[in-house]
This record gives sequence, structure tokens and C-alpha cells, in this order.
Amino acid sequence: MTQETQHTSSAGGIVLNKDKKVLVVSQNGNSWSLPKGKIDEGEEKLEAATREIYEESGIKNLKLIKEFKGYERYKIGLDGGEDKSELKKIYMYLFETEEMELNPIDPANPEARWVHKENVAALLTHQKDKEFFLSIINEI
Repeated sequence: MTQETQHTSSAGGIVLNKDKKVLVVSQNGNSWSLPKGKIDEGEEKLEAATREIYEESGIKNLKLIKEFKGYERYKIGLDGGEDKSELKKIYMYLFETEEMELNPIDPANPEARWVHKENVAALLTHQKDKEFFLSIINEI
């Protein structure tokens, strides 16, 4: 019996610091991603994006620069591979911040770091995240 794929919506962001480095976060300690997560019921996309960035990095002060076109991908399983039980529609925004110190609050995302934009795609675990980042790298 085939499991039905659940469709969910997530929001997050590409966060640039004053040195133009990009924020990336570790998920479950075994994969790297841009900060993002599920949109809660009754929550707006932008509100979810800023909440997720705060939970995954400790950064509160964000300046919205633009909204990107969304993309879809399967969620990352605990083994770091694709989990086809959930297909995510991901809405992404570009933010700038003056904050440099990273203090993740979410135990599922134990590490965050600043990375030169040229190195971000190679670090991202999920192929669709890499493709999205490479498609917008010249806009940041």
C-alpha cells in the first residue's frame, strides 16, 4: 500500500549580514539548509519566515529586501535523504541584518553559521535547495 504524500507550506529566508555572508542552519545535525519551516495555521508567510529564522539562528532584527518565487521539494528525512511522505511548497524572502551572533533556539536545528555566498550551494544538502539558491545568487 502506497503512502499518500502530504502537502505542506513552509517559509524562510536568505539572510545576509553586513559582510554579505549568508546564514545556513544544520537540520537534525546531519544536513544543511537555508533557515525555514512550516507555516503555522493562521500565520502569514512573512511572519512564518521571520519566526523560523529567529528559532533557527536567534536573529530578530531583519530588514526585508524582497520576496522570491517559491519552489517545491520533498522534506529531508532523519537520514538526510528525501522523505517522499511530505511535499513542501517553500516561500523564500531576502533579508539583511546587522546581527552577527548566532544562537539557535530550536533543538532540531542545533547549529547555524555565516557562509560566503559562493560556498552556500555546495553546503546545502537538498538538491532543490541548491538549485533554488543558484537560481537567485545573482540577486543577492
